[in-house]
Amino acid sequence: MTAVIGRGLLHEVSKGLDGVKKVLILHPIALAATAEAIREDLSSKGFEAIIAEVPNGEDSKRIEVAAFCWGIMGKADFNRNDAVIGLGGGATTDLAGFVAATWLRGVRSVLIPTTLLGMVDAAIGGKTGVNTAEGKNLVGAFHLPHRVVIDLDTLETLPKNDLVAGMAEVAKYGFIADPWILEALSDPAATDPKSDLIEELVRRSVAIKTRVTEADFKEAGEREFLNYGHTLGHAIEHAERYKWRHGAAIAIGMVFAAELAMLSGKLSEKDVELHRAVLGGLGLPLTYKADKWDQLLMSMQKDKKSRSGSLRFVVLDGIGKPSMLHAPTPELLFTAFQAIVE
Repeated sequence: MTAVIGRGLLHEVSKGLDGVKKVLILHPIALAATAEAIREDLSSKGFEAIIAEVPNGEDSKRIEVAAFCWGIMGKADFNRNDAVIGLGGGATTDLAGFVAATWLRGVRSVLIPTTLLGMVDAAIGGKTGVNTAEGKNLVGAFHLPHRVVIDLDTLETLPKNDLVAGMAEVAKYGFIADPWILEALSDPAATDPKSDLIEELVRRSVAIKTRVTEADFKEAGEREFLNYGHTLGHAIEHAERYKWRHGAAIAIGMVFAAELAMLSGKLSEKDVELHRAVLGGLGLPLTYKADKWDQLLMSMQKDKKSRSGSLRFVVLDGIGKPSMLHAPTPELLFTAFQAIVE
């Protein structure tokens, strides 16, 4: 996988398509004009480019939408030398990667994330998938994109709340691997899409995920640490029917994991408060509804990190020192949750 980071890069999409004749460009409604500009650019370079508009956000991550895309590819006689381009946020790139992974058991994908979340997380690392009624990302495949084009100029049109939500994943990298990130996030320039600081934050985040992914592609060990905050976070997303921004749910999940680590004797109270300071300082939520515990617990028991019915959580032994907590007691989990209720 090659990740290219910079500004004004949308004209470089064809560099990841050597030997390709047909491409399917998946995009949400809001990016129709950008998708058309990419289609025209590729057509002028001799590619047969087809556009497919998909629903916004998590609504696109359904098997029915994937089947719609497969239908287009079948009618256009896509073969193993052809490719899928995913233009949009993390949900769109997850879908595009899944469609590419499953068509003829795997064709090339080029991903163009246009949200901060997509740039630092969803489009990097080759985890693709769709949601089901039972949970998020339970159906999917590991399939590395051939190329990821990260054009930071696209962040300038991103709503502020989406930019802030994406910063939750950036903060995650700070907590599990790079404390410099946590200090940098206190600078107002961290949320200025035109700043050099946001470019550095993206570069550091991508570098961490790329390094971990290359060492543990199929999540047999170290890669699980990238799920810090995600066990409870995914359960919250499911409880909210995926109407919450991913980063907002993950922020709460990280505070919960920090509380759980402290109760287990792994993390200091100072480091727990650092979680609240960093995430709260960004404007991310830190608490959740008290009456949702039973529903959240049921969802967490279906989490991909669970083994033989026992819950496992990514926690910290210190800032930059992730580890796994195996089979915490129901009492411990409930006590940690009480520390984050509204």
